Amino acid sequence: MDRFGFISEAAIRQLARELNLSRADIHGVVSFYHDFRTTAPGQHVLKICQAESCQAMGSRNLTAYAEEKLGVDLHGTTDDGKLTLEPVYCLGNCACSPAIMIDNKVYGRVDQNKLDSIVDACGARCES
Repeated sequence: MDRFGFISEAAIRQLARELNLSRADIHGVVSFYHDFRTTAPGQHVLKICQAESCQAMGSRNLTAYAEEKLGVDLHGTTDDGKLTLEPVYCLGNCACSPAIMIDNKVYGRVDQNKLDSIVDACGARCES
């Protein structure tokens, strides 16, 4: 998954064969864990925390704002393929809620202006 960013249907078939399990068993594991995906992500992945602390500090509104700004719903990728928007259920940064993660870097106390700055900077400088 690190090499391609997702687990393809061909990989699911091969895993099932190699592990002597059904494709349904493998698909169940892949679909259960939020870090696994079956389609290619964007060049950058933006995760917005949806856990209780972040919700209490406005992550639902931040998520709605991000969806509008990027023109995608959660789990969606922008038309240009640059950014995928995903929910995450705790980044361990509760004292600095709401928190986001982009390309494995965590940011705290994110509001709409800070999100704009981070996403705009990511267009040129974020590392996948």
